[in-house]
Amino acid sequence: MGSKPFNIVIVGQSGRLQYEAMLFAASLRHCSPDFDGRLFIAVPQPGPNWRGNPSIRDADVLATLEQLGAEILPFENKVFGQEYPYGNKIEALQAMPRDEPFVFFDTDTLITGDLMSVPFDFSRPSASLRREGTWPKPTLYGPGYTEIWRALYTRFGLDFDSSLDLSQPDEYWQRYLYFNAGFFYGACPQVFGARFLEYAQSVQNDLPPELIGQELNPWLDQVVLPLVIHSFGGGRDALPTGYLDGDVSCHYRLLPMLYARESDRVVEVLEQICAPNKIKKVLKGSDPIKRMVYQGRGEKVRVMFDRDHLPRREQAIRNQIKKAGFWMR
Repeated sequence: MGSKPFNIVIVGQSGRLQYEAMLFAASLRHCSPDFDGRLFIAVPQPGPNWRGNPSIRDADVLATLEQLGAEILPFENKVFGQEYPYGNKIEALQAMPRDEPFVFFDTDTLITGDLMSVPFDFSRPSASLRREGTWPKPTLYGPGYTEIWRALYTRFGLDFDSSLDLSQPDEYWQRYLYFNAGFFYGACPQVFGARFLEYAQSVQNDLPPELIGQELNPWLDQVVLPLVIHSFGGGRDALPTGYLDGDVSCHYRLLPMLYARESDRVVEVLEQICAPNKIKKVLKGSDPIKRMVYQGRGEKVRVMFDRDHLPRREQAIRNQIKKAGFWMR
């Protein structure tokens, strides 16, 4: 079981993301050596939408990424930038090769299995279902989930009713199509990206009345992503469970969270890819990696938690780590 060749894109820039990009690339090569597509590190370029220079300029990081088979893909922020860096994942798609299937991953992801085994159907896009009900937050006096989401589908001429999961109760967040943008995929990055940008700008610049009072920063990408996926005929059931956010990939978000809640397999992959001396030398430029992986702070976080009985909400895990003085990002 497998799919036709596809490319991968993650975002890299100076600071934390350049080291996370190294971890991603190393994990891909280690766990999925048969991957036959191209790995792009999309790097925003300096311009009026950035206060400083966001690009990767560390020569050792760039050399290591090249050795790991990654290609630097410069792109320009015409719309987003410093004020909404999540917009990078929208604008970077325009720089990708046209008509070649793509998978976008958040940079804070590890590949932990054979990516070529994932049965992608690129004609039916989907995205990560590892999420909480973070948006919207209906107020006591309304509008509720149905009114808010229906307004968005109506704005773009989409069929709202066919997006619903009718096994979930009315006005419960999981009834409505909602993804984490930690991964998503489609048939053509430029077509997908153009629609993603069109919808995001429409919502941001001309807010539907039903959304007044709802936070769009940082949620704009996740508000719009379900609409984009639905518009291309995709949905929550397009990808069998157990592959991404399962045996094949892990969106760990931050290293303290990885050690607190992820499987032994994920920790094993992390420590294996960090072990080679030539990679270790570069990764030690990252304080969180140096302390968590190389100086053993991660193991101290790991013994604090029983992974079979984790707190239900992520914030509770974070608070426990912070209280112990082990939080880093």
